[in-house]
Amino acid sequence: MIKEAMSWRMFYKNLQIDERTEEYIKKRLTGLEKIVKRIITTEVEIELDKKGKFRVEVMIKTPHNLYRAEEISESIEGSVDIVTEELRRQIRKNKEKVKTLRLRGKRSIKKAIVLDEGARFNGK
Repeated sequence: MIKEAMSWRMFYKNLQIDERTEEYIKKRLTGLEKIVKRIITTEVEIELDKKGKFRVEVMIKTPHNLYRAEEISESIEGSVDIVTEELRRQIRKNKEKVKTLRLRGKRSIKKAIVLDEGARFNGK
């Protein structure tokens, strides 16, 4: 199976990020690939506001969904951790929703099946 390369877009407003912090962000968000199979684009926006707090916003685009989370806190790493957990929660919730809908569809098809009276496995 050929693995598609995930594209990264990182935006910084009113600050400069060192390489260590950027690697930390990528490491944390790359861990989401274990849950979501095909991530097309990951966009990270980090902004330093006038009060000295960091706003971290992450958007993950997949072929069928868009996941987004935002957090404001005292440190970039703390915000990234909280955003990552929120994205993980959203992805799990969506997966459970899809699983439930498929199960419901299977049940409705099963109920709609009409067996012939002469069938030997009709439950009698």
